[in-house]
Amino acid sequence: MEVLEEQNYRSKKVIPYLLLTPTMLILILFLYWPSLQSIYLSFYQQAPFGRKKIFIGLNNYFSLFQNSNYLISIFRSTIFTLITIVLGLFLALILAILLNQDLKGIKFYRVIFFIPYAISATVAGSLWVFILNPVAGQVNYLLDLLFNLQIAWLTNSFFAFLAVIMATIWKNIGFNIIFFLAGLQSIPESIYESARIDGANSLTIFRHITVPLLSPTTFYLVIMNIIFSVFESFGIIDIMTQGGPANSTNILIYKLYREMFINFRPGSAAAQTVVLLILVIIVTILHFKYGNNKVHYQ
Repeated sequence: MEVLEEQNYRSKKVIPYLLLTPTMLILILFLYWPSLQSIYLSFYQQAPFGRKKIFIGLNNYFSLFQNSNYLISIFRSTIFTLITIVLGLFLALILAILLNQDLKGIKFYRVIFFIPYAISATVAGSLWVFILNPVAGQVNYLLDLLFNLQIAWLTNSFFAFLAVIMATIWKNIGFNIIFFLAGLQSIPESIYESARIDGANSLTIFRHITVPLLSPTTFYLVIMNIIFSVFESFGIIDIMTQGGPANSTNILIYKLYREMFINFRPGSAAAQTVVLLILVIIVTILHFKYGNNKVHYQ
């Protein structure tokens, strides 16, 4: 009897590891192994197509931080990420509050707002190229109709940067709305009723009840939006501006791509990958350390 119980215990102990095996294999093959290869390659200077490789130590990293264009790209990427996160989450929260109303046909509108997240970044970029087209685009048509303005969205450095930010926010806003909407629906109505009885107005309720109780959702969305802004904005930039004009939208992820597939410098591109990964890890750790203090789980 004891032998059978011990066998059952061992079998139950092994099952979780068997279930995790496929996931771990995928992570090792497509995440951890490529990351280790990037770290290894960053210490080498490699000829295009890998015909010759020379160990140069940390020279790739030194060259990066002595390159003014790379430092400007870090600053540009920081501004891009901050704007897309802050403005994107603010707009998503406002829209989620509107979509949380008990109105006829509200489920249809919720689906409509989620559609941008469901499409690919390539399709999103193509749509925005058409919308911002100076001749046939709807945006310039409305600006000309209302204000007699014609803006060169994708050929002016400032407006191209702004256009990429708008497209990125639009692409990810559905994801943010869904989570904010779930957070809003988890807040008991009795809390709002008590606040109204005490004489609190809508702004006070939003500031002192809604925002604090949504802090766990906001904390999670900040992390996800950092990842999206840094990595998944590549497709939108590639379709809309290709890093231009005059490198105005050449953020770190796109600069890395150009270094590898246009300039054919694998060692430098690998070093940029490592630097980008370290920057994201540092920002995430700082957010967990200092942002977690403002999260209210009750």
